[in-house]
Amino acid sequence: MVTWTVRTYEEFAYRIHETDDCLSPENHVLARAAQLCSGRRRLLVVDHQIDKLYGDRLRAYFAYHGAVPETLVISAGEHNKSLDALRRVLDGVDDLGLNRRSDPIVVVGGGVVTDVVGLAASLYRRGTPFIRVPTTLVGIIDAGVGVKTGINYAGGKNRLGTYYPSADTILDRTFLRTLSERHIRNGIAEAIKVAIMRNRTLFGLLETHVADLVSTRFDCAVSAAVIDHAVSDMLGELEPNLREHELRRLVDFGHTFSPQLEMVADGELLHGEAVAIDMAISTAIAARRAMITEDDADRILSLLLRAGLPLWHRACTPAAMRRALDDTTRHRDGRQHCPLPTGLGAGTFVEHLTHDEIEYATEWLKDLTLGVRVG
Repeated sequence: MVTWTVRTYEEFAYRIHETDDCLSPENHVLARAAQLCSGRRRLLVVDHQIDKLYGDRLRAYFAYHGAVPETLVISAGEHNKSLDALRRVLDGVDDLGLNRRSDPIVVVGGGVVTDVVGLAASLYRRGTPFIRVPTTLVGIIDAGVGVKTGINYAGGKNRLGTYYPSADTILDRTFLRTLSERHIRNGIAEAIKVAIMRNRTLFGLLETHVADLVSTRFDCAVSAAVIDHAVSDMLGELEPNLREHELRRLVDFGHTFSPQLEMVADGELLHGEAVAIDMAISTAIAARRAMITEDDADRILSLLLRAGLPLWHRACTPAAMRRALDDTTRHRDGRQHCPLPTGLGAGTFVEHLTHDEIEYATEWLKDLTLGVRVG
């Protein structure tokens, strides 16, 4: 018998640019990233809401820089993160006949659309470059800065996916001006996640300014600092472990129960809202175990409430929570690796959560939520 062992080490890099008003013709950040020049074809994928709000500006920007965009509009929303949406993008790439390396796909939209396009780009000819412009707060802080792509499958969130970086990502918080307050709150949940597990300074900024951040749609004095803290700490956690060889990840805080919860809530919960409920459950468990002080636990729950995020949902049934933990345990290769806070800006992992303590936490949060509503 002959055995060959093949080892290789793949190094890759990608760029993240922070800029304002990237669709201004005089702003060349997107043009350089997408290699826009006279006569070059580009597939431009946008979600339907972005096309309504910015479609004319997008096409004018491409025309100003001499490029010819073929626009593909796809619907956003978690239920559209599907094989059908993936096929539409792949068909668009194939119909246009893009060159394999020199014709990047450009995607402008929220996390659902950028995830679908990222997966399509990773599959087409085993890798076609794409340029990502996230337009939601979740996209700017979380979904737009990592390398994971994915679609939902068989009732599971992001069950199909790859690790494939965009060549360039452009973060432009001016897109947030046209978001609803609910979607701003949705994105703040991801900033709170980073603050609790990694950055006490960020927690303090959010604690003090969360109302202004929501009401101004991140157009206030601390907006840039909040985004910079959140993105820097997210990247600090992701960069050494982009392909998740290590499955104990602090940024999985809020993502133990939320993937299943988001799916069973059947569209009633946005991603960040499900993450907020997960963080509340995890904080309640940590407090009951005396891993975190009551004062810190109260500050976490108070911040979630003042951000306008839920602590509980009627989909948090004991059966749903058991299924959520079981599915996450399989996702983490048979171990729970559940992140719990140990303070503001610090966390650890536990392996032996019980169904009883999860049920206790959800019932306690249910009572708190109903009390908040009555009060």
